[in-house]
Amino acid sequence: MPNAVTPYKGLKEEKKTQVTHMFDTIAPTYDKLNRLLSFRLDQRWRKAVVKLMAKDAPQHILDVATGTGDLALALLAANPKKVVGVDLSEKMLDVCAQKLVRNKAAEQVTLQQADVEKLPFANNSFDGITCAFGVRNFENLHTGLQEMARVLKPLKQVLILEFSRPSNFFVRQIYYLYFFNVLPFIGKWISKDKRAYVYLPESARAFPSGKAFARKLKQAGFNHITLHPLGFGICTIYQAKK
Repeated sequence: MPNAVTPYKGLKEEKKTQVTHMFDTIAPTYDKLNRLLSFRLDQRWRKAVVKLMAKDAPQHILDVATGTGDLALALLAANPKKVVGVDLSEKMLDVCAQKLVRNKAAEQVTLQQADVEKLPFANNSFDGITCAFGVRNFENLHTGLQEMARVLKPLKQVLILEFSRPSNFFVRQIYYLYFFNVLPFIGKWISKDKRAYVYLPESARAFPSGKAFARKLKQAGFNHITLHPLGFGICTIYQAKK
């Protein structure tokens, strides 16, 4: 079923078209805002993903919704032979490509503009798949997860980092106050996109986090699912195997 939460309400374009336009628009300020709005916790959360992935010693990793490549670059610490980053947004990939050159990682990380619902790879191509803050942007969540399962080798793991809802009542109230009031104001001021940082909390709230998302993973063909809450439950790493 298509995800009904879209960046630009009232427009007839499909969600993936709107999401692509949104990220093309905010690409120049994306990294700056990530660091500012998360108080640099986003970097710590990605390192937690890398630590879990490194335990499998994967040789070929696919990073879905790679964006500006923060996770793709961080994954090099797991010593893979190759990391492939895919994303719908050409402008985000442009920023990523520049970052790879600066970090002398262009030979280890390759980029491809692609739709997660139609991944251009053969079955069982990768021995590790990651996705950071991207699955809530899928137009069809089930189809995207199925495609990730299709290109993952048997018994290998997928690691998905995504916003979730804190279980503690007081933490949740502070989180929602910041997420729905402070974050959109700062995001709009810096990115100049009126909707992008309103869509972020809206899409996070609508996302089936926790056990609900674990069920989605199981329905898509994954098992051995483990949840790793981070930051008092603000985010969760979903670890699963094919």
